[in-house]
Amino acid sequence: MKKLVALVLSLVLVLGVLAACDNGTDETTAATTKAPEGTTAAPVTEPPITNLQGELTVWSFTNELKTMTIAFKAANPDVVVTYVEIPADGGEFRQKAIAAANTAECPDVIGLEAAFVKEFVDADGMLYDISDLKVYADALQTYANTIEVGTNYESGEIRAYSYQTTPGAVFYRRSLALEYFGTDDPTEVQALMADMDKFTEMAATIKEKSGGKTFMVASVDEFRNSYFSNRTDPWFVDDTLVIDPKVDELFEIAKVFRENGYEAAVNQWSEGWFNGMRDALSDAGGNAIQIFCYFLPTWGLPYVLSGNAGDATKGDWGCVAGPQPYQWGGTWVGVMKNAKNPEVAKEFVKFVALDETNLTNWATGVYTHDYLAAIDPELAGPAGEGELKQAAGDFVSSKKVVDAITASFDDSEMSLFLGGQNSYAGFAAAAPNVSARLFQGSDESVQNMLLDAVRQYASGAQTKDEAIATFKDAVAAAFPDKSV
Repeated sequence: MKKLVALVLSLVLVLGVLAACDNGTDETTAATTKAPEGTTAAPVTEPPITNLQGELTVWSFTNELKTMTIAFKAANPDVVVTYVEIPADGGEFRQKAIAAANTAECPDVIGLEAAFVKEFVDADGMLYDISDLKVYADALQTYANTIEVGTNYESGEIRAYSYQTTPGAVFYRRSLALEYFGTDDPTEVQALMADMDKFTEMAATIKEKSGGKTFMVASVDEFRNSYFSNRTDPWFVDDTLVIDPKVDELFEIAKVFRENGYEAAVNQWSEGWFNGMRDALSDAGGNAIQIFCYFLPTWGLPYVLSGNAGDATKGDWGCVAGPQPYQWGGTWVGVMKNAKNPEVAKEFVKFVALDETNLTNWATGVYTHDYLAAIDPELAGPAGEGELKQAAGDFVSSKKVVDAITASFDDSEMSLFLGGQNSYAGFAAAAPNVSARLFQGSDESVQNMLLDAVRQYASGAQTKDEAIATFKDAVAAAFPDKSV
């Protein structure tokens, strides 16, 4: 999945985000970590290598790291980089990476998606300890949640770093907000949906005033990350499945929205879900219907919403913190334990996630097709379908970089898409409050099973007890070493 952002709020909206997310903290870096004696770490070279040479193999599920390899090549022309992209769909990337870990095919560097990053970080013998790179993270004021995810808590080792952080938001249609609530101002819209009770009241108002032709959300799927992020406990505690009270709330809100016709019943990532973004959605009878809002994280604006909305609804979107803070997605990079060139691999990780110039270039749109083609002759020629570039707006993991570039997004393309809101400002306010303490390697599997159960209950196909029982059976089958 491509990552991230250019979202949310003008200065007044920042106040809304702070009100929704404030926990009285401003922690931006994790505690200093020291590897225990006896652990194996990738070679440390001091001072930093200035004339890198050798070969490097990078595996990823996203072409973001392909862009990074080309930018890295410009700074290190004597390194021969082989980039391999494997689809993440159906777990293909994860399965191939695990299979290759202890073979001659093992890559030097691996990209790790949020859905499975902790599986690799927590596994013994999979990734090098690269805790010594944290000095660069400290200098860049790297957000604490990205360090948390890349840390193996049992050993204290940091095994992966990220170039982005991904707080979530709610994107809404300004024209529909004006029609049904008399305002499209982000501060006022945020006040209207400050919690889930108010959010549900908005849904009822929209249904009544639109005659059932406008839906609050496209799908009950929209709520999953918002509720998962606000649990007290992770899915497994002491190898025992925990069904947090937030899970029960997710079941109930899904049922309310389905039974009352507050959602259009088009699943996330389906054609209908995307059609709603560009006002091209119809009901079973062919009648035009509209979607009021979408739950999306930082990367959702440039990679999902703006690309699918196109000119049809450009400028008609606003962004707010929504009823509860949440986190969704992200990509980490680590050095494989069986890397053939771990020293160069560490330098690549540092360049990707802990280099101020690279992060600034990444976020501000420096890496255009023409820029990259000047480095890599294979990209030469006119840009077109499948062109490689990094558009401005991805929300990076360094508070230092974020603080320096936020004002530059006042008049950006993504800001225009949001009716003049600065995409970076709101997320800059929300990012320090995002927590990743619940991340576990089993999250993707468990949460997909849970979502299936929620859909069954919402549709009336199963009672809640039946749906939860089905969920538990699925978890027990997938994780026979766990207690359910």
